[in-house]
Amino acid sequence: MLGRTSLGSIGLVVGGVLAVMGFVAYFMGNSTLNLIGFFYGIPILLGGLALKAAELKPVPFTVPTPPDVLTLREQHATDTQNQIRKDVTRFRYGQQIHLDTSLESLALGQTDDEHPILQGLREEDTDGAYTLVLEFASEAVEFDVWEKKRERIERFFGPGIRVALSQPEPEIVTVALIADASMV
Repeated sequence: MLGRTSLGSIGLVVGGVLAVMGFVAYFMGNSTLNLIGFFYGIPILLGGLALKAAELKPVPFTVPTPPDVLTLREQHATDTQNQIRKDVTRFRYGQQIHLDTSLESLALGQTDDEHPILQGLREEDTDGAYTLVLEFASEAVEFDVWEKKRERIERFFGPGIRVALSQPEPEIVTVALIADASMV
């Protein structure tokens, strides 16, 4: 629950309220509230601003997950699929893009500006197997590069996962991580 709440926004609200309270108390001559507002409110407000500046928003689900796929997830999803889904659907701090270290390890793009950007995800049933589909905007990395690295991507995300790649639109690549119990 906490990962789905912006800590930067909380810091801005709490710090802002305390800072305003401190200024009001200063002008009303209440030194105790004045100190609380200045010594707590302003640092919390600045911390909230810093978090907001370093914030990476959660990736949205592009299609709501049907109940039968949720059941399939509970029964067959691998630890890797669950970890990826949880990581990309929460606020992150200090990162430029989601899955940056994974994309770096897979050598998909040479610099941060060239890495594909995760824009959305969805969950599907692929012939009775739970599938987590990652939707990337891939302007700098051509689809044939993705295809050449398919086996490496499969090994990277671990045992029990098959990878299927597709390109539904130019510069958009979908990576389907399909749970495969026969591969464990």
